[in-house]
Amino acid sequence: MPKTASLQPSTSGIALHLDSLAGLLREWLPRQRWFAGKDRPVTDLRLLSMTELFPGCLHVLIHAAHAGSPPPHAGVPAPGGTAAPAGGDCYQLLLGFQEHLSPRLGKALIGRAESGPMAGLTVYDALLDPRSAHLLLERMRHSGTLGPLLFDSDPSVPIPSGLAPRLLDAEQSNTSLVYGDAFILKLFRRIQPGINPDLEVPLALAREGCARVPAPVAWMRTSRPQEATLGVLQPFLPNASDGWTLALQALSRGEDFTAEASALGAATAEVHLALAAAFPAGGHAENARLADAMTERLDAAAHQVRALRPHVPGLRAAFGALGACDPGPPAQRIHGDLHLGQVLRAGREWFVIDFEGEPSRPLAERRSTHSPVRDIAGMLRSFDYAARQRRPWRPEWARRCREAYCAGYAARAGWDPRKKHALLRAYETDRAVYEVLYEAKHRPAWLPVPMAAIERLAVRGD
Repeated sequence: MPKTASLQPSTSGIALHLDSLAGLLREWLPRQRWFAGKDRPVTDLRLLSMTELFPGCLHVLIHAAHAGSPPPHAGVPAPGGTAAPAGGDCYQLLLGFQEHLSPRLGKALIGRAESGPMAGLTVYDALLDPRSAHLLLERMRHSGTLGPLLFDSDPSVPIPSGLAPRLLDAEQSNTSLVYGDAFILKLFRRIQPGINPDLEVPLALAREGCARVPAPVAWMRTSRPQEATLGVLQPFLPNASDGWTLALQALSRGEDFTAEASALGAATAEVHLALAAAFPAGGHAENARLADAMTERLDAAAHQVRALRPHVPGLRAAFGALGACDPGPPAQRIHGDLHLGQVLRAGREWFVIDFEGEPSRPLAERRSTHSPVRDIAGMLRSFDYAARQRRPWRPEWARRCREAYCAGYAARAGWDPRKKHALLRAYETDRAVYEVLYEAKHRPAWLPVPMAAIERLAVRGD
């Protein structure tokens, strides 16, 4: 393995070499929360695109390969002669350059270039610089192009200048900036070719008149090395609270949450109805194929988590029951990762956010159709997680919320998830199996939470 990864300019027309930055980026990237390859050394960095956004700031798309990844030249040639490597991941960076970095930007520091055309300059993450964040919004206020970068906006929504930016600390897989409590800009860090669902879905729902999802105001794309979404600007809800926080507050005060859960169920149904209208699909998911996929995931998880193994026969029965059950509602576009952290309550209204899905999954998979029961099961599991954040555990609190959520959904959707028992049980079981695997790997202290659901679903089939 080389001591320092080489940064190879692979896009024709790039005059400025960044070879001297390869070592800095190789050390800095794995320390970022949004970097997916923390457990694998970076063996190769490849420059895919570089554009000067404004003096002192470069927009960069960079491919990071890891030990065990396919060779970088295995990708499909992209327009302009650029190869899009098949292994590893593509990341979006905004790199700032200054001779001396202000102490207030200490957290943004990447390092100091020692050689090459950048020698003597300090390199930093420009998204953490208020000046750069301000200039980025100024660029997004007007539609147009800048090299391979394309800026689009909704002309009916004016974006004022001079809005003060602040960085949101809660992001994990992306970086978000709030401007003057009026707008929020999400910059995607891991970039995949194609339109990101977090732009595609809110745009489509806005055309359907669905007010449950904040409509995009402006967005940023690239044409190099392939068409891809880079960021989305949406209205910010300054007085909103996420559902997870509200649920925990209710639990801590010993308050009922069923009215909120019922309203959230109705809001979920509204979004599902709008999605079905915006993305006509039709047809039902094939239950036999669905059961096989769920069983395969169960077997893989049980191989890794010993605590799951005694429950495998009962969980297999949950999936096996799919073959004889009603196929349920037609498959359609859904949220795909719905839980209490993905919904906001402002005033008396619920809003649904973050349609990106799991960034590590292929974009085509995240844009595919599924039963809306999958989203419902995700929210039911979230109520259970919330109830188990306090001791003693409050299973009856979760049960009441689950019932109220399904009742609210049924009142708006015209069909009751509780009457699709086998389908709902299978999706909830599949979600709980995923949670067991995740907690075992990342948060072992939380493993009892999904394991309690596993025991319930495997033994009683509730």
